[in-house]
Amino acid sequence: MLRIIPIRDLKNTSEISQKCHSSNDPIFITKNGYGDMVIMSIEKYEETMYMSEVRAKLALSEEQILKGNVLNGDISLKSIREKFNV
Repeated sequence: MLRIIPIRDLKNTSEISQKCHSSNDPIFITKNGYGDMVIMSIEKYEETMYMSEVRAKLALSEEQILKGNVLNGDISLKSIREKFNV
């Protein structure tokens, strides 16, 4: 559920904190009727940043596949096994 609150409501920090932790959705803060900030729990922020990094790596991987920049899996594994004596 989209939560939007005016900046003047930030005075009650414990209530805002509870709202951030009770929901996975961020809280959007407005100032003079316009979007100004976004607040979310640290856990949700870390999860969001992690997923952003995963998506970026997947996009890069897909781009490399389309360009044909890939390695043969069998040859790569054989090389690793020989290198590390496994």
